[in-house]
Amino acid sequence: MGHSLLEALNVRVEGSGERILVLAHGFGTDQSAWQRILPFFKRDHRIVLYDLVCAGTVNPDYFDFRRYTTLDAYVDDLINILDALRIERCTYVGHSISASIGILASIRRPGLFTKLILVGASPRFLNDRNYHGGFEQGEIEEVFSAMEANYKAWVQGFAPLAVGADVPEAVQEFSRTLFNMRPDITLFVSRIVFNSDLRGVLGLVRVPCSIIQTANDVSVPGSVAAYLQNHLGGRSTVHMLNVEGHLPHLSAPNLLARELRRALPR
Repeated sequence: MGHSLLEALNVRVEGSGERILVLAHGFGTDQSAWQRILPFFKRDHRIVLYDLVCAGTVNPDYFDFRRYTTLDAYVDDLINILDALRIERCTYVGHSISASIGILASIRRPGLFTKLILVGASPRFLNDRNYHGGFEQGEIEEVFSAMEANYKAWVQGFAPLAVGADVPEAVQEFSRTLFNMRPDITLFVSRIVFNSDLRGVLGLVRVPCSIIQTANDVSVPGSVAAYLQNHLGGRSTVHMLNVEGHLPHLSAPNLLARELRRALPR
């Protein structure tokens, strides 16, 4: 990445206070997904926001198809951002793919994180023997085929399913950020995400974790939250939100903000 990483990934620091809170967005969104969450924490936290390199708000020329073949490259970006900002300790909130990125980053640099708050997290989306991730391989391949065949139609069908709740504004917002992404990058990242498997490294996580799971998420079955709690190596708690969908920061920001506040380290 020729440009400064902080510039390339649109890194911003907002708010005031001694405690650092990192808000990392998930697949199909960008840092604007947190805009309704920010007011709840700006008075007592310095909040770090950035865009994943696959986000539509990042110059697609920065997306190196050879480099971003695993989640490790995204972990590199996160750690390099924190180091560039000279952050020594932070609470990290990761949604979806960024929950996985946070898990891996905490294994590599546990001293950076006081706590991980994992929203809509899954160590593996595919079903396996004695594990229910939510999808069969054939179903995933059908999703990829639909994306390739007609990206616009796929977004129009996927966005309402992902949001789940009857919140048209949230569907519109998620659709907007999906359309901002270049379709070939979306498909490439989708393959990485859906074929990743973190189950074997969960026991290496020693940082305390809070797992926030909605009551009905089309992407992540409720049983996955229990699986994470049982297999993460450090102390962990599960917080169930009585709301539908994979994007509670878009569909129920007030409810999620209250749960995030409860999950913050004391």
